[in-house]
Amino acid sequence: MEAKAILKFARITPRKVRRVVDLIKGKKAGDALIALRFMPYRGADIVEKILKSAMANAEQKKAVNPEDMSVKAFVNQGPSLKRVEQRSMGRANIIRKRMSHITVVLTEEVKS
Repeated sequence: MEAKAILKFARITPRKVRRVVDLIKGKKAGDALIALRFMPYRGADIVEKILKSAMANAEQKKAVNPEDMSVKAFVNQGPSLKRVEQRSMGRANIIRKRMSHITVVLTEEVKS
């Protein structure tokens, strides 16, 4: 059984979130939660919230103890907001404010 939580259009760049998500992939949900709590990155707070949501979804499905489930997570790029920054001599730069789609999936480890 698996439980999933998705956050779309998060206002943080995918590159910054992937740095955090790569550190918790494959860990047990309880261990990942503790690791996220002490990470100094801004993306850690966002991923922690999504992980808690996925754990709550697993609890609603009457799955095994959600803290013992393993974490699968991935980040996709969402749309970019384009803004114009004025430069000298009438020129302009385009500033891209990127968004992320973050997915966290909790799966039971198969015992064989």
